[in-house]
Amino acid sequence: MAHAEEWKVGVYLNEEDGTTKARAVLDTGKTKMVGRGTARCNPQDVDIPAIGDELAASRAMRDLAGQLMRAADRDLAEVGAVPEPPRTGYGWPDDAAR
Repeated sequence: MAHAEEWKVGVYLNEEDGTTKARAVLDTGKTKMVGRGTARCNPQDVDIPAIGDELAASRAMRDLAGQLMRAADRDLAEVGAVPEPPRTGYGWPDDAAR
């Protein structure tokens, strides 16, 4: 079963008064999802806008990825498949520690 699609993701950044806000917009052609992220410059730090952009954009994309994973889990459940338990952290699974 061959299948090909193109999904587009746009990342939009806005910085004002030391706060960078990002929106990551996924357009599948059938639906849109929006992830959001924020980064704030510590007043004691040097203001380097590129770092705020990177942090805010990565947080927006992480938010978007989480939404996409939850949508996939719901879709799997609707067709009777059992999705893996959600991954809430990093590192070794609890079973490996015993």
